[in-house]
Amino acid sequence: MPDPSSLRDSTQIVLPCQALDDLGDRFRERFTVTIVEDDGYCRIIGSPVEIKAASDFLARNGVAVA
Repeated sequence: MPDPSSLRDSTQIVLPCQALDDLGDRFRERFTVTIVEDDGYCRIIGSPVEIKAASDFLARNGVAVA
């Protein structure tokens, strides 16, 4: 059985919401994800394929994704 934390890591990105501010609506229009805001942090939730593509997009646009 897979480790739940590895599944969670492949289906979400958590980062400060201000990191998405510079991207405007481009991020939300480009990816089919759910963005949940909580206490200044945004949790971006999606399929592993969408999360990988979103992570690559964020990195190309100067957003550090751990």
